[in-house]
Amino acid sequence: MTDDADELLARLDLREYETQALRELLALGRSTAPNLAEATGIPRARIYEVLDSLADQGFIEVIPGRPKEYQAKHPSEILDRAVENERQEFESFEHEIEDVRTEFVSTFGPIFERASEDVTPTEDLFHVVDVGDPSETETRQLYHEADREVNVLTKSFAYLEDVRPALEDTLDRGVDIRVLMLDPALLEPQNRDIQADIYEKLTEDYPSVEVRFSNEKLPLRGTVADPSMDYESGKAILLVEEKDVPLSMRQAAVTDNGSFVAGLKRLFDLVWEHDSGEAY
Repeated sequence: MTDDADELLARLDLREYETQALRELLALGRSTAPNLAEATGIPRARIYEVLDSLADQGFIEVIPGRPKEYQAKHPSEILDRAVENERQEFESFEHEIEDVRTEFVSTFGPIFERASEDVTPTEDLFHVVDVGDPSETETRQLYHEADREVNVLTKSFAYLEDVRPALEDTLDRGVDIRVLMLDPALLEPQNRDIQADIYEKLTEDYPSVEVRFSNEKLPLRGTVADPSMDYESGKAILLVEEKDVPLSMRQAAVTDNGSFVAGLKRLFDLVWEHDSGEAY
């Protein structure tokens, strides 16, 4: 199979041997455990454990016989089971947390309160998270919590696939989304191609999403949700441009300070109305 196929299988979050076995079964259709061990290089001492795990997760079927055979389920069914497994795992974790909530709060609540007695209460302007999975998690949460509008400042929206389910949930709830990208002429050729592909996906899959292109470089990127000109609500995550600093070493700022979020909204609106246009 291709590298693309391996990347798709990686989304199932399987262990290495499980991935190898499932990939081979998808290609073979049906196999015995010894034959699969030989085809994949999985040690014979481990192959039954691996197949039992895949069967328990609902990704393969066990066909009785002498010897038993194993067959992968249809890819769409594998994905459905993966989602169901994650749902069940979350519900199990949620129940475990609820079982200890009372004891946890009664144990640590007084400790926290004593430690906080001498601390002057302040409201932090923002907190920081690393760019990558942490910032994408914050962005998805911001989409899910939005009630009225979401405004996105981005070079090319290259992370669309990582936030797509959250974006779709936001649109389904009637929230307005605007995306302000950087003018293609200001991008490197590789990023320009990525942007063109993302723009096509946005306009075809989500026609209600408004998209414009900034005529000049922007000092920051990020997402602003539910700003209030009364400074009473809103949340934002933003990344400040830092030349010569690799993206992996940058941090994003997260804020729910109403005044700060309103300022970001004003910046977005000014660029949207007076310094942007259509590029494709």
